[in-house]
Amino acid sequence: MSAFDVAVAVCLLTGAALALTAGVGLMRFGTTLDRMHAGTKPQILGVLLVLLAMWLHRPSWAYAGPLLLVGAAQVVTVSVAAYMVARADYRGRSAGDDGSSGE
Repeated sequence: MSAFDVAVAVCLLTGAALALTAGVGLMRFGTTLDRMHAGTKPQILGVLLVLLAMWLHRPSWAYAGPLLLVGAAQVVTVSVAAYMVARADYRGRSAGDDGSSGE
């Protein structure tokens, strides 16, 4: 077993564990903003680690281009989706929902 195989296994297992924790967080947290945090932070790192494991399994420039494109698309779309969810949640609340007296 080579060092690349060990690195692939570590990246793949860590990425899968992070994706699992993101799913558990989505189920356990109660508020929209908590769920949004749980769904974006570990999920994106998990996806990037899986992509890294895929590249380490076949380290060539032919694989690097598409994997980098997928990784960049994930980073951008997760950020935009999190922003839109937070904005929709903020706009959907009434003035008294934030705990302030409104004065």
